[in-house]
Amino acid sequence: MSFKLITEPSIETKIRCMQQRVRWQHPQLVERGIDQTRLVIDDRGVDDDTFSFLVVGDSGTGRHRRSSPQRQVAKQLLAYADSARFMLHTGDVVYLVGSRDQYQSNFIKPYREWLVGGDDYRHLPYDRMVFSKPILPVLGNHDYYDLPTVVGLLSGITGPLRFALRSYLDLDVSWRGSHRGDAYARAFLDYLKAVPQNGLGKHLDTHYTSSVDDPVGGSRALTYRPGEFTRLPNRYYTFRYGGIDFFALDSNTFNQPLPVVHDRASRQELQQQCQQLEAKKADLLRQAGAEVLSLDGEDPQEDITEKIESIDEQLNDIAKQLDSARISTVDAEQLDWVRDRLIASWQNPAVRGRIVFFHHPPYVTEATKWPQGQTLAVRHHLRQVLNAVAAEVGDIAQGRPLVDLVLNGHAHCFDYVRTGDTGHGDAHIPWVVCGGSGYSLRRQRPEGPELTETVDGTARTIAKSHLYLGRSGKGSQLKRPYSGLRVEVSGGSPPKLTLTPLVAEKFDGHWKGFEMEAFEV
Repeated sequence: MSFKLITEPSIETKIRCMQQRVRWQHPQLVERGIDQTRLVIDDRGVDDDTFSFLVVGDSGTGRHRRSSPQRQVAKQLLAYADSARFMLHTGDVVYLVGSRDQYQSNFIKPYREWLVGGDDYRHLPYDRMVFSKPILPVLGNHDYYDLPTVVGLLSGITGPLRFALRSYLDLDVSWRGSHRGDAYARAFLDYLKAVPQNGLGKHLDTHYTSSVDDPVGGSRALTYRPGEFTRLPNRYYTFRYGGIDFFALDSNTFNQPLPVVHDRASRQELQQQCQQLEAKKADLLRQAGAEVLSLDGEDPQEDITEKIESIDEQLNDIAKQLDSARISTVDAEQLDWVRDRLIASWQNPAVRGRIVFFHHPPYVTEATKWPQGQTLAVRHHLRQVLNAVAAEVGDIAQGRPLVDLVLNGHAHCFDYVRTGDTGHGDAHIPWVVCGGSGYSLRRQRPEGPELTETVDGTARTIAKSHLYLGRSGKGSQLKRPYSGLRVEVSGGSPPKLTLTPLVAEKFDGHWKGFEMEAFEV
C-alpha cells in the first residue's frame, strides 16, 4: 500500500466536532425555541416567486496560478451576480485538505466580488468573511480532510521550494489540514463555541431573530443579513426563498459503504483491484518523473496528475468498502431530519417546490463514481428517506417528483442526469452534478450515458445523462470546459426551472467563456 497523503476523521468524529462548534441543543438555545437547522435570509426579494441563483462546486483550487480555472468560472458568474439572489456551493470549498491557510488564495481571492471588503481581499480573514451576496455552501469530503503529521511538517518545511517548483510538484496543500472540518466551520458557521458563556444569550438574541411560520424544530431561526451577518446555523440546514424550500445536507456522514462485503472471495477481489490500482499509480509516478516543462507554459503532467488523483479516490473508496463490515455508522439524526422536513414541506400550502443540494452524487456518469461504495451508500440512504416521504405525501404530490431538483458536486464535471422509474421515491427527478468549477476535470464513463441497476438478477436502465461537460479529447484536441450554473425559477406551482451552464473552456492554451443553451428540467 502507498503512503497516504490525507487522513479523514470518522463519521462519529465529524458529527461530534460539528455539534460542539455550534453548541448543538445548548439549554439557552432550547429555552429560546431556536431551530438550529433553519436559516432565514433577510432580503427584500425573499417572497418573489420569480428569481434566479447560481451554483458552483469542487472549485477551491490554488493550482494553475497563471490562469486559474476557478477564477475563469467566477468571471462567467459575475455577468449574473447582480440579478442572481444567491450562490450555492456543492462542496470541496478548499483543496486539498480544507486548510485555513489556503482560504485566502483558494476561496476569498477568486470570489472577492461577493465579499464585503473584497477590493482589499488580501487582508480579509477567512473566519471573518461577510458576504454582500450570499454564498451558501455544503461540506465536501476535502473540507474534512487532514494531513498526517509527517506530511504536514514536510509541507511546511518545503513550502518555498514547492512554490518554486510548482510546475513539477503542486500538491495544493499548506502545512496543516482542516482540523476535522474546523476551518470550514469557522469560515461559514455561526461558531457559537467561540462565544463566551456570559455573552451567549446576547448573541442569540441579536442574531436568532427570525420567526418561523411552520415551527417544526422551533419558533426562531438564525437571520442571514447580507452585508452584515452571514453565518449558517449548522452543517446541514434549510431555508425558503420565493416559495421554494432548499435543503442543504452533509453527505459526508451517510456515505460509509454499506456492510455487504463479508465473504472471503469478495474481499480478495477488492484487494486485487487495490493492488492493480497501486501498480498503475506507481507507473504514472514514474512517467511524471520523466516529464519536462513545455514551452507554452502548459503543465505536461496535468493528465498524469489527474489520473493519479482519480486512482487515489478509488483506493480510498475500496478502503472504506473493506472496512464496511466493521464500520457501519450512519448519521440517522440528519436523515430523519430531512425526511421530516420534506414531509412538512409537502404539507405546507405556502411551499411550491423543493431543491436539495449536497456533495456526493447518487446518480452520475463520470468515469469512476457510479460503481463506488460511497455512491451506492448515499443513493441507498436517500432512497429510504424519499420512500418514507412518498408513503406520507403520495396523495398530496399527485404524481409530481418528490424533489424538483437535486444539486451535487464531488464528480469533477457538469452532468445532467434524469431518473426514470427506479421503483423508489427518487424516480423522475432531475439530478445535476455541478462539480467542474475549478479543480481537475474528469471524463465521462466509457459505458456511455445510461445508468443501469441489477434487480432480481436483471439489469435495467434507471437513469440517463442528457448533458455531460468534462475533459475530452487528447493532445492538441484536449478540451477542458470548467463550469458553473445559473438556475431560473418561474412563478406558479409547480415552478419551472430553467438551467443555463456557464462555461469557461480551456483549449489549445487559450480561454473561451460562453453560456450554453438553456434547458428546462
